[in-house]
Amino acid sequence: MILQPYVHPNEPGSCARTRPFGDSVAAPSLEVRVMVTRNSPWPAGTPCWVDLGTDVPKAATFYSGLFGWDIQVGGEEVGGYGQAFIDGKVVAGLGPLQDPSQPTAWTTYLASTDVVADAAKVTAAGGQIVVEPMDVMDFGKMFIAVDPTGAQFAVWESGTHSGVQVANEPGALAWNEHMSGDLAAAQAFYGAVFGYSFDEVGGPLSYVTFSLSEGGQPVGGMGDVGGAGGWGTYFNVADADASVAKVEELGGKVIDAPESTPFGRMATVADDQGAVFKLITSAPVE
Repeated sequence: MILQPYVHPNEPGSCARTRPFGDSVAAPSLEVRVMVTRNSPWPAGTPCWVDLGTDVPKAATFYSGLFGWDIQVGGEEVGGYGQAFIDGKVVAGLGPLQDPSQPTAWTTYLASTDVVADAAKVTAAGGQIVVEPMDVMDFGKMFIAVDPTGAQFAVWESGTHSGVQVANEPGALAWNEHMSGDLAAAQAFYGAVFGYSFDEVGGPLSYVTFSLSEGGQPVGGMGDVGGAGGWGTYFNVADADASVAKVEELGGKVIDAPESTPFGRMATVADDQGAVFKLITSAPVE
């Protein structure tokens, strides 16, 4: 899917994110659970945007009902691409499927300062370019790729659009993670392309967080699910149980029922078109 944003007039400030694994993310931390915003480009390698390839009108009804999003859909000049807002700040995108045979799915975008150079790194590290680097009007530049584990992702170089403008608030992005059957291959690939540093979480899961430099604050996670996987998206919610009930009311499905963890109460769900995502209510600050 192609990011062709409808730009909402808004001038936010800086950003932070809650994460389910570990104790801090990007400039933010798990302990700081207040709404934060950002209008400058995200540091290279940071998950900076998510969008959904879908039937846009149908998805707009589902997600506005679930998260209270104000969804603004652009015209032909942006290919019918829509953006979701919370209090005037953009949190996600919705775009028509480019191919009717494609399944509806959320895509994670990783920030870049040079998409052409990063596309070359993707190929050199064993990935495949699905959509070559391209300009998206004056909003930015992007490409879409598949990593050696088979997970698809996108890379975004900011122009007038820098990505999500608010996070760590109900209805906004909270965390991105890569799950696959080959954690070592994923680490090798993303380390080569984006220079990630990895830290083991510990416990029963084979899971690491990744940061932009050694000793830096984590910006996402990676884990081994023993089979096919991909990039996953977490959205913050005030009440995971109530949100799961709302998913079902709106025609979606519960894949993993709400479960309490040290990082918050989590659930895995699918929307009424089959797109899978996660919900998380952050653990209380002690």
